[in-house]
Amino acid sequence: MTWYLLGAGNIGTLVASYLARAGQPVRRVGRGPAPLQRNLLWPDGRHQALTLAGDDGGLIQRLVITTKAQDTADALRPLLPRLANGALLLRLQNGLGSLDALPLPEGLQQVEGLTTSGAWRDGAQVQVVAENDTLLGLAQGDPEPPADIAALLPHWPGARWCTDIRRQQWLKLSVNAVINPITALNDCPNGALCDDPARQQQARALADEADALFHRLDPDWPGDTYGRALAVARATAANMSSMRADVRAGQRTEIAYINGWLLRQADQLGMSLPAHRLMVAALPA
Repeated sequence: MTWYLLGAGNIGTLVASYLARAGQPVRRVGRGPAPLQRNLLWPDGRHQALTLAGDDGGLIQRLVITTKAQDTADALRPLLPRLANGALLLRLQNGLGSLDALPLPEGLQQVEGLTTSGAWRDGAQVQVVAENDTLLGLAQGDPEPPADIAALLPHWPGARWCTDIRRQQWLKLSVNAVINPITALNDCPNGALCDDPARQQQARALADEADALFHRLDPDWPGDTYGRALAVARATAANMSSMRADVRAGQRTEIAYINGWLLRQADQLGMSLPAHRLMVAALPA
């Protein structure tokens, strides 16, 4: 059975290569019938030539979404009539809530993914920087993956099934909600959060508000978002956050699905997150 891929960027191409290893056909959806050529190069010198077949207009029973969160609704809406009841959807994106406003079919199995793997692209050449941990799971915390995911896991380096994917998503989002907007607004690398008192003050305010919200959503929330954010900033000191890269490129950012997602949860609970609201107002969504 064919997997359809929505978003053939860096991570999308990497996932497509794992599907190809597993012997599962992949088609790029929503971009017409023409095939797409990609060449992947790993740090150890391995090379893979990958051909992604074009869209055939068929019924979609398995879909991978790797578009940026802010582009998802516009990209997926035309495909909704083709989604089968009971379809399997694998979402690998930063942020939360990108599918919330869409009328998805009944019985959809929505597998959420988090990855710390990295790649960059120059034309058709995709340079894989690192294959790190990837967590896949259902929000319901199912102990076993769907059969199609189970068949893929042995061919996906670093991937494992996760029964607490929601907690892992919240942990990642809380850190992203601190690092990404500050680095985007200040046009600075991640490590600049650690050596400037003004940026540390911004980070502390964002982290404290996030912890207050997550404690309301989950009484067992571990807290210390500030400490975790600084640790990630130090470990990735020279890196450019995705939000900073979007601002530099004059593109919309994922702010509505990171800090904006926090604000939507807070509004439902009657909470105020002024530091996050300032960030959402300041960055293009």
